[in-house]
Amino acid sequence: MKRVLKGTEPASFTDWKNSANDEWSPTYPTLQNPQKRDLHNALLKEQGFFCCYCGREIDASTSHIEHFRPQEHFEELALEFHNLHASCLRETKPGNPLHCGHKKGNWFDENQHISPTDENCEQRFRYLRTGEIQPKDSDDLPATKMIEVLALDIAYLKNRRQDTIRRLFDDEFVMQISEEELERLVTAIRNTAIPNQKPFDHIIARYAEQLLGR
Repeated sequence: MKRVLKGTEPASFTDWKNSANDEWSPTYPTLQNPQKRDLHNALLKEQGFFCCYCGREIDASTSHIEHFRPQEHFEELALEFHNLHASCLRETKPGNPLHCGHKKGNWFDENQHISPTDENCEQRFRYLRTGEIQPKDSDDLPATKMIEVLALDIAYLKNRRQDTIRRLFDDEFVMQISEEELERLVTAIRNTAIPNQKPFDHIIARYAEQLLGR
């Protein structure tokens, strides 16, 4: 999971919500362009054009507006910017499995969820050189549940993560890098401005933290 720092919703979206009157109230099903497009673009920009769940690259054509707490159960949050994210769609090849927001669907459990806005959401997972994702702590049931609900362990994502990890963390690199260098690597990635981030950077940072014993 990739942490999301929420920003400010677009003015056009705010104005549209504030246009309610005695005869009409804004609802998500009535949200149309240009306000819906502005909202989608704002979510993409604040996330650096990366999926809030898996961290792969996305754009307007390969993502959807994701309600973390689903509309079906939390209608009062359907237009709340803090509950909205951009999440990726099914892979382009026919038959590929759903993952992330579309896989999650209307699932939500107050006792088993981890939000991408949680400060330590990334640290609750660990990654193997094979690209496999696991809970950092084996008894962290919400982390286990989120991997299942979002299908973060499908082959496509495993392969992408494996390629990302092995491109940098080969055996020679791991043997030679110092703790100070690992700390600098983590800090550099965590402090990189959103527009300059790369796909799966959060996994590089997390793997470096794991080498530091975190």
